[in-house]
Amino acid sequence: MNTHLLNVALDAAERGWHVFPLRPRDKRPALHGETACPGTDDCAGGHRKWEQRATTDPDRIHRAWSAGAFNVGIATGPSGLVVVDLDPVKAKDPKGTPDGVTSLQALCERAGQTAPATYRTRTASGGHHLYFTAPGGVRLGNSAGRLGTHIDTRAHGGYVVAAGSALPNGAYKVVDPAPVAAMPGWLLDVLKPVERPSGPLRLSVPRRGNRAAETALERETALVAGATEGRREAQLFESARKVARFVGWGDLTRHEVEEAFQRAGEAAGLPASQCRSTLRSVMNWSLANCRQRETA
Repeated sequence: MNTHLLNVALDAAERGWHVFPLRPRDKRPALHGETACPGTDDCAGGHRKWEQRATTDPDRIHRAWSAGAFNVGIATGPSGLVVVDLDPVKAKDPKGTPDGVTSLQALCERAGQTAPATYRTRTASGGHHLYFTAPGGVRLGNSAGRLGTHIDTRAHGGYVVAAGSALPNGAYKVVDPAPVAAMPGWLLDVLKPVERPSGPLRLSVPRRGNRAAETALERETALVAGATEGRREAQLFESARKVARFVGWGDLTRHEVEEAFQRAGEAAGLPASQCRSTLRSVMNWSLANCRQRETA
């Protein structure tokens, strides 16, 4: 038994965080998988995964960590946590790629906010974990890159390695012992699931007799609304640029174009704040560089 790691697990449980054993000096769960499930003890009623078996029970923790020097995993969902994972730049990344800390700073600047102060740990690879209490009434899952480059989040269905655990390349350490803060509302707005319309999107396009402008707006917003994950923001950017010229020529108003694309982007699954930011940037640039309409 490793007394240090046992105490790490017990300390986390005292905070109300549900823990489970990870392989020694590793990040992978030490619990058996479904194919090797014995169907006994916790799994007597059917296989239970690591998230279901994570616990705050001191007796269970003592029994588990008496069997080996297991690292400590914190199941974020049952613990009522959302952890923002700021990764360092990887060797394979193109030159100039920002790390997670830089991406978070840029996100804060765009939102007009300061970086949230909360309990923070440093990972073995040199990244950071920012802990937040999960918001009530919203079930958040994991995300990858939604907040920015090299920023992931862990909530329901996810876990993080607790400070005090160690990997061959380093240890997880607390760098800010501040109390765990509530998830800031502006950050939650980006992360919370977007309610997709149950039926096909119907946009109200103004009718002014300029069929080219009306057709372009209808076509491009439909492309945005139907865009798949990984293509949605790029499609919004491209489509909004194509329609922006009609605003510059006076065929459509900026408000009605932005409103139509905002609805289309949200219908595709983009966060509302991301749609607004993209549209503001596209429209500002397009209108500043709009060429005059060519005439015969």
